[in-house]
This record gives sequence, structure tokens and C-alpha cells, in this order.
Amino acid sequence: MTDLNGSPPDWGEYAAIQRAMHQILDDPRIFADPLAVRIIGADAESRLRINLAQFEKTRERGLRAYMAVRNRYAEDELARSISGGFRQYVILGAGLDTFAYRNPFSSLRVFEVDHPATQEWKRRQLENAAIPIPASAIFVPVDFGRQVAIDVLGQHGFKGDNHAFFAWLGVTRYLTREAVIGVLTSLRSSLRSESKIVVDFFPPSLKQRVHQGTRQALADWRFKRNGFRPTYLDSVSFIHDIKRIGFSDVQILGSREMNARYCGERTDGLRVPDQPCLVKVRV
Repeated sequence: MTDLNGSPPDWGEYAAIQRAMHQILDDPRIFADPLAVRIIGADAESRLRINLAQFEKTRERGLRAYMAVRNRYAEDELARSISGGFRQYVILGAGLDTFAYRNPFSSLRVFEVDHPATQEWKRRQLENAAIPIPASAIFVPVDFGRQVAIDVLGQHGFKGDNHAFFAWLGVTRYLTREAVIGVLTSLRSSLRSESKIVVDFFPPSLKQRVHQGTRQALADWRFKRNGFRPTYLDSVSFIHDIKRIGFSDVQILGSREMNARYCGERTDGLRVPDQPCLVKVRV
């Protein structure tokens, strides 16, 4: 597989491609995103449509289902929180996520936190796709190696004394375990009580699957280029750490629960594979 410019993709680009392919290939959609195809660009869409068969392979279908489910779950939980008065949504590692540009909630501010270079790339994609940036969308550039995200958020209008909903998806595998715990600890100590976070992670049982077949080449390229290896988090010890930090109402959603909730009525076999996990916590 190649990225939006024809090179091997990083994981953020890969997720954007899979979200777009979900809109093109799957009916009914688990996660409806009318901007997912537009934001990858017309040239990328054309290349993908020429090679549709590669996305019908078992591994690609499973990962596509998971990426659709995790976004659907986060936005479902966000909607419930908004009905409870939440007015701030923070996407950590936003990549090409499109929620901010199809946000149906007039009172909701959306903070996109990502590396400055990634945000410059996204702005170009938005401009090329003629997708306007609403006033409710706030770019928060953060160099994660040098800055603390919650500190930088405050410089861009984020109000720590108001409730906030955080989505942290597709990022933990790129950080060390210590860094993941550090980010969660920082959020726990800085956010208003009752704020919520949805985060995903991959347990060690996924390691064998990642290092098989076509995924091996992608994983090797991505991690060698950036000088680190993927992180896998044991669910029992990770949940223990989350509770030790002080989060309450910890809810874990494994693949069985994901499939029962979002794929149970499907007849096309699109299902989340066994390993990924989603966790929702309350401050």
C-alpha cells in the first residue's frame, strides 16, 4: 500500500485511507464521514479506486472495521457528553480526522492537537479539497517531544475549568509505555472532574499479527523511519495503571463488544479483529 503521495504510508495516513475506503466499499457504513474521501485528495482517491481488491484482504477489512468503529464509538460518546453540557472536544493526534469540519454542534469547540508539520500538511489537504475551516476548529500545534499538550491547549483558548471530552486514538502505539502513562497523568491532574477520555491501545497478542504478511513491510518502514518500535500494552496492567492514576468509571471495549455493538447486524462479514481495545475513563 502507498500513502496519499504514492509512498509507504505512516499510520495516520493509513487510518485516513481506511476511513475513506470504508465510505467507498462498505454498506451500510459503521461510521459515516462525508469528508473522508475528499480530504485524502482526488489523486489519492483515483489511485485507491484502481486498487480496490487490496482492501478486500482479510487484514485490511479487519483494520478498516476497527478504524471505523473507534471513530464511531468516540463520536457516539462525545454526543452523549454534549447532551450533558460538554462544550470542548480535544482530539490528540488528529491527523486527517474530519469531525471539526462536519461538527453539527453549534456550541462545541474542537481542538486539534498535533505536530506542526502534520497540521501544515492537513491545512493543505483541506485547502485542496475546498473544505472550509470553521471558527469552532482550533489548531493546537504541539511538539510532543518538547511540550506538554495540556499546557499548550491553555494557550489556545482551552478552559481547564470547563468539562472536556478527549479522543486519543491511534497514538499510543507510537509512544513508550512511560510516555502514555505520563500523558494520562497530566490530563488527570489538569482536567475538571467528570471530564472524559477515550483512548485505544493494542495488547501484546497483536504483535504476531502485525509482523505477518503485507503488514510487516509497512510496520518495518514506519518504525525504522522514525527510530522507534511499536508499543503494545497489556490490558490488565494498563487498566491497573489507569485506576492507579486516579481515573474512575473505567470502561473497556474489546473486539467482542465492538462487534456486538456495531457489526452484529452486518451480513458482509466486516468485523473488528480480536486484539484492539478501546477504553473510556472519567476524571
